[in-house]
Amino acid sequence: MWRRLWSIVRKEFIQIIRDPRTLAITFVMPVIMMLLLGYAATTDVRNVPMAVFDQDRSVQSRDLLEAFAATDYFERAYDADSEQQIEDLIGSGAARTGLIIPPDFGETIEAGGQAEVAFLIDGSDPSVAQTSLQAATLIGQQHAIKLVTERLAAHGQAGLLSLPMEVRTAVWYNPDLISAYYMVPALIGIILLFVSTILTSTAIVRERERGTIEQLLVTPIRSWELLVGKIAPYVLIAFLDTIEILIVGTLIFRVPINGSIPLLLALSALFLVTTLGIGLFISTIAHTQQEAMMTALFFLLPNIFLSGFFFPIAAMPQILQWITYLIPLRYFLDIVRGIVLKGVGIEALWPDVIALTIFGIVIMGAAARRFRKSLD
Repeated sequence: MWRRLWSIVRKEFIQIIRDPRTLAITFVMPVIMMLLLGYAATTDVRNVPMAVFDQDRSVQSRDLLEAFAATDYFERAYDADSEQQIEDLIGSGAARTGLIIPPDFGETIEAGGQAEVAFLIDGSDPSVAQTSLQAATLIGQQHAIKLVTERLAAHGQAGLLSLPMEVRTAVWYNPDLISAYYMVPALIGIILLFVSTILTSTAIVRERERGTIEQLLVTPIRSWELLVGKIAPYVLIAFLDTIEILIVGTLIFRVPINGSIPLLLALSALFLVTTLGIGLFISTIAHTQQEAMMTALFFLLPNIFLSGFFFPIAAMPQILQWITYLIPLRYFLDIVRGIVLKGVGIEALWPDVIALTIFGIVIMGAAARRFRKSLD
């Protein structure tokens, strides 16, 4: 039995090595995906180009501009000469925000009055606009508190400014709120899903397409031996990809690994049971490699968009939130983020582990049964 099984595994490895495209997909594509998504798919909003129309040019207006410059949210990219120029810069996309300071800004503050400034935001990109709005509001509030403190101190009443409440915040696991720390670990799940599903489905379909699967069936090899022998190399490749992502993510994006790597690999194996089952199922309904690829994409896209990889599940409509419970990747993303970022153990991951176990048994069992029927 072992000799027959090893023959199938050896044959599959030889086919993979002889196909440079497959090798590129298995080892180069994960790194490229991680670099692209790690750098491009970021929710960090920094250095938003800002156009400034300072009609006052006083000490007070310069203090306000320094308050904006002290943060890395905004970059003073343009000094406008009119409100129309501000509008043109935002309309063309050269600037995403605009700050208009009235000519009496400094005098009003010196007189103890309430000065007003206009902060314009390009709302065509909601994520950038929302962050800019929150940042500008916070900067304005902090600068206003500073001015009030200075006024009271000038009259010897600094002690009167006592806030009735103070909220002291603490950010755990990702104190600097770096989005790469959130995205890169999740790429383990995405790449495992892609590699195992696509390669497994196309590998078996390739045998059928070339007519070599019939030659295998007339040998003493049993159907389960053929099944295990075909998918075993891709299990190893998937594990190598996982280690590759962890190494590159740590070296390039400085993602801290706070949990147990053996536990992560063990639960990755559990997730692979599901993804390999999906690939095996696809191989039973597809007749060509192109058809297998298209069918795989049909399965993969809902997993990506409904798993919480890009969009928070809590922000989805209620019906889509219910559907996400049928997405295996959702549970694995909770596992990998919990282990890598939070350093939690198996005791905190039991609900996700149980869900993946159920998915693995049902999907792999149904796929293996259909695979045996398709061989018969």
